[in-house]
Amino acid sequence: MKKSYASESAPVIHHYKIKRRKPNRSLAGDIGIYFFVFLFAFIMVFPLVYSICQSFKPLDELIKFPPSVFPRNPTTDNFSDLFLIMSQQWVPLSRYIFNTLFVTVIGTFGHVIIASMAAYVLAKYRFPLGDLFFKIVVMALMFNGFVIFIPRYLVMCRLHLVDTHWALILPALVSPMGLFLMKQFMEGFPMAIIEAAKIDGAHEWKIFMNLVMPNVKPAWLTISIFSINGLWNDPATSYIYTENKKLLGYALQQIQLGGIVRQGPASAVIVVMMAVPILFFVLSQSQILETMATSGLKD
Repeated sequence: MKKSYASESAPVIHHYKIKRRKPNRSLAGDIGIYFFVFLFAFIMVFPLVYSICQSFKPLDELIKFPPSVFPRNPTTDNFSDLFLIMSQQWVPLSRYIFNTLFVTVIGTFGHVIIASMAAYVLAKYRFPLGDLFFKIVVMALMFNGFVIFIPRYLVMCRLHLVDTHWALILPALVSPMGLFLMKQFMEGFPMAIIEAAKIDGAHEWKIFMNLVMPNVKPAWLTISIFSINGLWNDPATSYIYTENKKLLGYALQQIQLGGIVRQGPASAVIVVMMAVPILFFVLSQSQILETMATSGLKD
């Protein structure tokens, strides 16, 4: 009778129980973390919610003390009164909106392009006085806008740009914050990819627009948010004197100075001025998070 060795040659499989690693935090620690997260979220969201609720309150609730957060009798009369007041102005509302959109779009687009091109050169190439130039940019971040207001006004006077929209656009193009942010972000982009593109025959502009800019989308979307917020809410009363060249912020600011009678339209003004920056942030937030998750390239 032939002896079978199948049982002896079969591999022996040992089953080990995998222990999951438990977090070091206790239940009380988790509750504390969630408590502080919700607390800070409430602190940041409450002013926005309160401003929106104020715009839907009738006049008797706006002057009520102590004030309530949510309107008891919500109404849209504040917005209709706002547009009625603006339609009775000597300059039509559409003109104010066009001026503001022109300054905001040109200033933001130009700022992103110029800051990105300068940051690309500073981050990926070495040339004389390059480090000194970047140090000057960092030093410029320490100065408040009110400190350079008079020198900037004198420069605009010498260039004969006062009472034109370019007095607002040109300073926005060379903001040091955008250059600093783009330069720091581009330093993480691998130089090996740029050199490989050059070997394949791509020129500098094609590398910059088709290779570098898509991978630094979080940076230029962020500086776009800052630029839109600054230009959209700028009344520009110090540079533009002609009424038909003024921005929407100036026209709405005049409504807020109307006293108690115009408290309703004034509350609607706040929502209108916040709407565009917040809308742009909401639309670009998902792209910023998605790009940050997929563009972590390293040498």
